[in-house]
Amino acid sequence: MPNSSLEPDFGPKTIISECDPKRERLDNLVINIELTLTSIIQGVALYFLCDNSAQLLIHLRLDQLVYVLNALLLIFLFWSRSIGHTLTVIRWPLDFSHNFFYFSAALVESVAFTHIADPASWFALLALFSAIVWLIFVVDTRLIKRAGRRSAELSRELLDCLHRDQQQNIRWIVPLLFCFHLGAAITILCFPHLFIAGQLHVLLGGVQFCGLIGYLIYLLRFLARLGSMIMPES
Repeated sequence: MPNSSLEPDFGPKTIISECDPKRERLDNLVINIELTLTSIIQGVALYFLCDNSAQLLIHLRLDQLVYVLNALLLIFLFWSRSIGHTLTVIRWPLDFSHNFFYFSAALVESVAFTHIADPASWFALLALFSAIVWLIFVVDTRLIKRAGRRSAELSRELLDCLHRDQQQNIRWIVPLLFCFHLGAAITILCFPHLFIAGQLHVLLGGVQFCGLIGYLIYLLRFLARLGSMIMPES
């Protein structure tokens, strides 16, 4: 049966130009895939968080409460960052390596949530999580460069803003998170009598909370700035 004129032709010799209406359909398809994927994998992470924090909250383990809050902040950050990225630079063709890194990060994130009552394992796993997120930012620079070639869709100001944010995360923000989590894990393992028996690990959890809150505020302001560039107020 011949293809309908409303459906993209995926024949071997098909070339879809930037101005072809079929390109918009493919872009929308990829965006829907990304939005669904992001929500599902963070929903899975939220399940593990709920499953492993229920007893801590029921028994009022106040020394572990900060880690529950930090885990929730991680979900907020991962989901918000992914949604903002999807609505700006994710287009056809679908980038599989980008999504494979998302799955890897979600796996480590979920495993970390199962160790929410074990500070050393928590920080060690989040060091690995930070390393994977670091790689995601590096890999995703390709998507921003590809988006730059579609100048009719994204303004130069918006692309410059995306590029600056990407470089800040690659050079400063994510490396600092990696170093902090790795340093915290090593410190707890080297001095368990102080940080486990003496409950000083709560201080590290508090520092992590402040850092994640600060990054969330930065991210929300960044996304609001992107929104004003994409759809300026009249």
